Amino acid sequence: MSVSADSFGKVAVLMGGRSAEREISLKSGNAVLSALLRRDVDAVGIDTGDGVLNQLDGAGFDRAFIILHGRGGEDGTVQGALQTLGLPYTGSGVLGSSLAMEKHRTKTLWRGLSLPTPEAVLLETAEDLNQADALGYPLIIKPSAEGSSIGMSKVENREQLQQAWQTAREYDSRVLAERWVVGEEYTAGFVQGQMLPLIRLETPHQFYDYQAKYSVDTTRYHCPCGLPETEEALLLTLCRKAYEAVGVSGWGRVDLMLDEERQPWLIEVNTVPGMTDHSLVPMAAKVVGIDFDELVMRILQTSLDQQVGS
Repeated sequence: MSVSADSFGKVAVLMGGRSAEREISLKSGNAVLSALLRRDVDAVGIDTGDGVLNQLDGAGFDRAFIILHGRGGEDGTVQGALQTLGLPYTGSGVLGSSLAMEKHRTKTLWRGLSLPTPEAVLLETAEDLNQADALGYPLIIKPSAEGSSIGMSKVENREQLQQAWQTAREYDSRVLAERWVVGEEYTAGFVQGQMLPLIRLETPHQFYDYQAKYSVDTTRYHCPCGLPETEEALLLTLCRKAYEAVGVSGWGRVDLMLDEERQPWLIEVNTVPGMTDHSLVPMAAKVVGIDFDELVMRILQTSLDQQVGS
């Protein structure tokens, strides 16, 4: 359904912030802002690094487009602040945002619902490293609440585990040790309840890390992904169950692996994925005829579904 630009009123595009993903958020935010302006939306870019509530309160904004990645923007914090101000916003609410940002809790919930996700343990102290040993090697070590693959390492033994744990702890005191899955990497975007085609990711790196996402041109993106139509449909259904289970709504992306036995393994949900020239949701949307500007408008429409402050 087409919605006129005037229906949205004055829109604050929240970008930047203070997380480790600040640089990517600024790129995403400026791309979103340009798209909104091309569609004649009264949009204003706001870097939320300092005093976002003061910038928004009393400034005549009618809603917010959240394009903040990582902590402070993707973890329920800014969502709660906007609800306090009575401003509708794009994407997931406080609960879905908070849960999805915390990988360990997301995986715990999935396991409780019998959704497939690799076995993992939480490493909060040096003694917990023994639990990681028990999982067997190799392992992927990652901050439990961080995005863009920041602080992640693949480890083959206890010595590497110790170093990887220390690296991840620079970003989060809660560190996840997860069983390494040998297989293909996929991602499934969604917007307004529509599942977008799967993208298969191919990189010469050990995994789809920060450099593979944003800094190099050696990553290959396959969309269509090459799977049989029936298999892709089953995986997309699984991804829908995964994000709905966590309380995520509006738009986002589910990452998963398909191992050598064709068994799927859910990895995480992203509630504010990137919107840069390397980003995956715009890539998948384009394959089904949704260009970047239209995608941005559909995401903005998710703010109309909220009744904040009522």
